Amino acid sequence: MTRLFGTDGVRGLANGLITAEVALGLAQAAAVVLGHRRVENGRRPVAVVARDPRISGDFISAAVEAGLASSGVDVFDAGVLPTPAAAFLVADLNADFGVMISASHNAAPDNGIKFLARGGQKLDDAAEDDIETEMTKPNLRPTGAEVGRIHRFADAEDRYVIHLLQTLPNRLDGLKVVLDCANGAASGCSPQVFADAGAEVIVIGADPDGININDGCGSTHLEKLQAAVLEHGADMGVAHDGDADRCLAVDHEGTVVDGDQIMAIMAVSLKAAGKLKDDALVATVMSNLGLKLALREAGISVRETGVGDRYVLEGMREGGYSLGGEQSGHVIFSEYATTGDGVLTGLQLAAQVKRTGRTLKELAGIMTKLPQVLINVKGVDKAAVDSNEAVRQAVADAQSVLGETGRVLLRPSGTEPLVRVMVEAADMETAASIASKLAETVENNLALEPYARA
Repeated sequence: MTRLFGTDGVRGLANGLITAEVALGLAQAAAVVLGHRRVENGRRPVAVVARDPRISGDFISAAVEAGLASSGVDVFDAGVLPTPAAAFLVADLNADFGVMISASHNAAPDNGIKFLARGGQKLDDAAEDDIETEMTKPNLRPTGAEVGRIHRFADAEDRYVIHLLQTLPNRLDGLKVVLDCANGAASGCSPQVFADAGAEVIVIGADPDGININDGCGSTHLEKLQAAVLEHGADMGVAHDGDADRCLAVDHEGTVVDGDQIMAIMAVSLKAAGKLKDDALVATVMSNLGLKLALREAGISVRETGVGDRYVLEGMREGGYSLGGEQSGHVIFSEYATTGDGVLTGLQLAAQVKRTGRTLKELAGIMTKLPQVLINVKGVDKAAVDSNEAVRQAVADAQSVLGETGRVLLRPSGTEPLVRVMVEAADMETAASIASKLAETVENNLALEPYARA
């Protein structure tokens, strides 16, 4: 049977993969695995449920809450809030688990269901497998007083906003900031918290209608934010994705500042404040080599993980590290959050601009991004990447040519028969040339038979 859970919960087309029946079944199973099995003294488990504003969230959240309450779980419905807000509220309420209904940066027709363990932590693979297994078993059928209740979590957003404001090292008075909320979950709380922190706020992409989430706006479409920053003469711009666990930025000249640059800025700041554990940053293998080179100069090491914020989180927890994230804008401050938080990241970045009196462009200049070329080689045996001698030798030869000023990475896709060939070099011409040769080597040596490509 195909595994229902993907790399970040269950995600797919609403009323396709994510039906009301699937949502109900997942909730009933999670009530057992995350609730009743882990609760002592016979008390009723408690869960927090939140969602982004896409239209299908109405019926999916209703199914989830019905599944939980019918299985003897008390539900606190937090309404439309970012994923990191849901994680914070699970911990703040001391709930047994949480459910976030969102497809993140995906288009409106998709939706997703992800579960959070006690403390607002993401689930590991074993817990997700337990939920899938539990879905095949008879459901709990409590009656009378044992049935769960559904409560409106009236002060959920206020709690989250107060929490965010308490993380700030300084106010943002005098700073002009453009916010692009992707017509998503942060449309209410992000403008509020930036304004409460003292910034002059110009807001775009904050009119969700259920179907315009991520539609030509937010962290996956930065053009409108860039234009708005220039139009209003703003100091900087901040873009979220649909569930606001990401943050990308734009400087006063309209230049994009990505997750690697944000991490570089914040790592140096935390180190100077004595708050960067072991003077180390946790980042994925896909982060630009320029990040590692810049931080080496600053006396900061980079601990690499696999691609995906869950692997960054695992690496941070294992070493107790303070800061980690991805180039895509998932940035995790472990002192304040258990997951990537786009609003928190934007606030911390703005606070650094205000505190130093330097422009975001100047701060981002700490890191020089090396030209990066990525080629997807399709129809190949991705499992043989590491064992094929011709490919291994080609990679070694390429790395020898690049030396410390470049990098080669071959990464098999997790879902398709393809290999991603990524090359970074001091100039784009070199990166493109080496990437093209490596892609050709991979294709020539790992090609699948035609029938195996389907």
